[in-house]
Amino acid sequence: MWTTGLWVGFDTETTGVDVAADRIVTAALVQRAPGVAETTATWLIDPGVEIPPAAAAVHGITTEHARVHGVAPAAALEEIAQALTAALANGAWLVAFNAAFDLRILRHELTRHGLAPLEERLGGPLRRVLDPLVLDRAVDRWRKGKRTLGVLTQHYQVPVDENLHSADVDVRATLDVLAALVHAHPQVSELSDDELFAWQAAAHRQWAESFNAWRARRQLPGPGADPQWP
Repeated sequence: MWTTGLWVGFDTETTGVDVAADRIVTAALVQRAPGVAETTATWLIDPGVEIPPAAAAVHGITTEHARVHGVAPAAALEEIAQALTAALANGAWLVAFNAAFDLRILRHELTRHGLAPLEERLGGPLRRVLDPLVLDRAVDRWRKGKRTLGVLTQHYQVPVDENLHSADVDVRATLDVLAALVHAHPQVSELSDDELFAWQAAAHRQWAESFNAWRARRQLPGPGADPQWP
């Protein structure tokens, strides 16, 4: 049953929000399963480009700090990809808040450095993905207000002792939110693996189409939300 299996939480902090052009600065991977000691791996990367002050203000990593303490991107990205591939090949579920962002920027980064993307390593598309943001929209579609990770920790009464926007803190909070969401909405746990993937993909598409229609009515510039997930 997916609710009692291995969950591998993943998060990145980056130079910006353009998955094709921006770079990963920090990443964290937390493996959690019932009855097993939790493990955490983190990476600090020198992205090879300037980290904009606005991004540094969010995650606290400046260009200077990354250059002094960060590792080369290719080495870190290969380690991340190997760790995720090994876990997923072993039946784990990848858990990420707004998974489409983290997985897409990782895919672009791997390609940029001549490394195989996760799909190639696994021999097919990623399907064992759990996204608390998408799930929350699915189970409580009409709730008003923002749905940031911070907001959802409050909504699901998940305590967070440290500041969010540190990748490892964000991952643990994401895993806790997912567990609390399943507890609050037990019908989610009854879905099979295939049903769970299809439900999340449909919920994301429904949200993206509604969001893009809202943007169009207001004639807002920009590409809007991609309806594909993850």
